[in-house]
This record gives sequence, C-alpha cells and structure tokens, in this order.
Amino acid sequence: MQDRLVRFHLFGQEFTFYSDAPEEEVESAIALLRQELESGEKLSRSSVPSSKMLVLGCLRMAAKYVHLNRDFSEFRQAQECAIDRLVEKVSSGLD
Repeated sequence: MQDRLVRFHLFGQEFTFYSDAPEEEVESAIALLRQELESGEKLSRSSVPSSKMLVLGCLRMAAKYVHLNRDFSEFRQAQECAIDRLVEKVSSGLD
C-alpha cells in the first residue's frame, strides 16, 4: 500500500502525517482520539497546551489497550484450559 498524506484539525490546529493504513482505519483512529480527549477530564484548553492534551489522550488510550490486552490474555488462557479439559474428557471417554 502506498503512503498518503493525512490531514486533520484538532484544537484549532492542523495536523498532517503520512500513512499507508486504509482511510477508514485512519478516520477511526482520529475519531477515537477526539472521543478520548472529549470524554476525559474537562481541562481548560487555554491553560493546557494542545501538545500536552494530545499526549494525555494517547496515554489514556494506551492504558486502555494495555488493560484490553491483559483481559484478552486472561481470556485466551481460560479458553485454552477449557479446551484442554474438554480434550481430556473426550479422550478418557474413548478408552
């Protein structure tokens, strides 16, 4: 896939970057960042620099990712244990 220039506005500023991700993924990521920034603590944007707001938004998303990743790992481990028990049960029934 070829890189393309992505532009979006946030806090009255234009941000640009290159991405080879599909447009819908980029739009979803930008929407997620906007949602994260709007749903967090209501900080006065005039008192907090936009760069700090962006970093805080990204850190909140990263924390959610870490939490989801941990939950998924626990879920996967539980599923593997359940499958192992089922295989043992089926195997013992075949003997």
